[in-house]
Amino acid sequence: MATLRDLGLSEYEARAYRALLNTGPTTAKELSRASDVPMGRIYDVLNSIEQYNLVRSQTASRPKKYVAVEPATALDRLLDDKKRELEEKAEQYESIVDDLANELDAAEPVEEQFWTAAVGPDETIDLLLERLAAADRDIVMVAADPSPQVDIRTIGDEVLAHLEAALDRGVSVNVLMSRSLVNALSPTVGRRYQEALQEREDFAVRTNEDVRGSFNVIDDVEVVIQVPNPLGSGEAFGMIDLKDPEFAADVHEKFLPRWEEATPLSF
Repeated sequence: MATLRDLGLSEYEARAYRALLNTGPTTAKELSRASDVPMGRIYDVLNSIEQYNLVRSQTASRPKKYVAVEPATALDRLLDDKKRELEEKAEQYESIVDDLANELDAAEPVEEQFWTAAVGPDETIDLLLERLAAADRDIVMVAADPSPQVDIRTIGDEVLAHLEAALDRGVSVNVLMSRSLVNALSPTVGRRYQEALQEREDFAVRTNEDVRGSFNVIDDVEVVIQVPNPLGSGEAFGMIDLKDPEFAADVHEKFLPRWEEATPLSF
């Protein structure tokens, strides 16, 4: 059950405000009795909820009297305070992330082979987006038929946002897609590919009917490969991320002829 404490009030503050709603204009002494807030604490509590703009006081009276603000107004004010706190917290966390991003540098890639894998649609997409975000120099993306396990309209927007971010940090991007995948993309994604990204010198997207499988080559040392379901259902089973410069070079070499034969993207 929700309480005023969920919106930031202490137990005594919540008691005092609720009691004021019942008593109407009253003195601190009377409010202490009505709310069970100790007399030694009541003035601090009243000052606190006054700062929240939950009560109004009549300073001309002797002794001073207090009255509660209407509940709807009081709740709106508490909600606004919480929203401001969350915005300030978000700004603080963003600042921390910016500072840490400059401080934390990944080690140079080692020459030995290393691989990891993800299984399932959510984990697969998370791994893909993570590796796109890690690219420093170049991304080669080859994408064949969309998997029925993945909502390509939603994922297309996420992938596109990561490609744009990569371009902004100086990464070159080449995308080779099958025509069936192009047709599955949302019109919004298609327009952004064609109108926004294709204008950039470090970005190119082409189509080729001779596209099999879906994979990405990252910085010439890493290959991210989508694994089809071994039962032949047409679904994506998972994704393998393999760091191996020699294998990446072989994959890139086989990609080049299909890229040269491909045509610029059109809708």
